[in-house]
Amino acid sequence: MIKINLLPGVKRKRSGSAKDALLGQMKDLGARVKDPMLIVAVVAWVLAAGWLAYGFLANTKKMRDLEPRLEQAKDEHRRYRNLMAEKRRTESIRDSLLAQIGIIRTVDGDRYTWPHVLDEVTKALPAYTWLVTLNSISPAASADSADTTAPALQFQLEGRTVDIQAYTRFLRQLEASPWITDVTPLQASTVVEQQRAVTAFQIRATFTRADSAYIRTVPMSQSVR
Repeated sequence: MIKINLLPGVKRKRSGSAKDALLGQMKDLGARVKDPMLIVAVVAWVLAAGWLAYGFLANTKKMRDLEPRLEQAKDEHRRYRNLMAEKRRTESIRDSLLAQIGIIRTVDGDRYTWPHVLDEVTKALPAYTWLVTLNSISPAASADSADTTAPALQFQLEGRTVDIQAYTRFLRQLEASPWITDVTPLQASTVVEQQRAVTAFQIRATFTRADSAYIRTVPMSQSVR
């Protein structure tokens, strides 16, 4: 059918919607583009651009999700580093204290040896028995004890008693002491002192550090109210 425009200069409005116009433009574009490889290349470029955009957005989201974990790891690293520094400082103080204690033990190793010897001998001494001499023979470090504050000490004592049975009881009580070992009677004879017959004896023994179960400590000072 032939249509005539009766109003010159006025363009006729196009009928149809915008969707129809877009479809028409795409058909015109498809009609003008005759090379199929060009179409494939354009489609591939569009897909690649979309994939790159998707990957960028996905990686950006992952980075945002990992930021709290990164901060948490940094905080844990700082705490661990501070803990290790405190541990090294504590170990340094401990080593310094152990070195000072070792020096004190070396200097003060045998200070209480003779008080222990006299205490054990006095507790083992029976009635009507007395000592004349008490001397060390050969003080030496004990091979069985790693504590240098308790060196082994060989000593020899000489005493008198008015009862031979008191002498044998003295030997048994010395042997029962946890601090005294190797009790060896050397000589026992009858002598006259002050117009009285008594038994003179000599004993050799070794002083060693007792087991910790026999050691009792007391405070050096105590407050008195």
